[in-house]
Amino acid sequence: MFISETTVEVRYAETDQMGVVYHANYIIWCEIGRSQIVKDLGFNYAKLEEDGYLSPVMDFSIQYKAAMRYGQTATVRTWIEEHTKLRTTYGYEILHEDGTVAVTAKSQHILVKKENFRPVALKKIDAAWDTKYAEVAKIQS
Repeated sequence: MFISETTVEVRYAETDQMGVVYHANYIIWCEIGRSQIVKDLGFNYAKLEEDGYLSPVMDFSIQYKAAMRYGQTATVRTWIEEHTKLRTTYGYEILHEDGTVAVTAKSQHILVKKENFRPVALKKIDAAWDTKYAEVAKIQS
């Protein structure tokens, strides 16, 4: 299993009145992690969009464990949880600097043609990308 890591500096604007990171910002950080794993595996999501494909979120689940605060640095760990013919599930952990888990999450995505939103298999768009995702997935289909 391949795990991608990136860091995010917690900005003041990302916190709420209680001084902790507002819950929706963790979802944005997961998206940063998803973009990073695509890049780390040698692919380009922007090119996929240029070629007429999108990857909408079909499901997102998140569990909040330990709040983060302004001035901290979050580490976003991302991996391919499962990759099937039409769906890819990404797994995430967001960690405090000391390794304490702040958040765990999963997002499920499909690929669709931009002009009609019909699902399409990654294998038909980019066989190498599909093969790599299958190779590094935590759960082998």
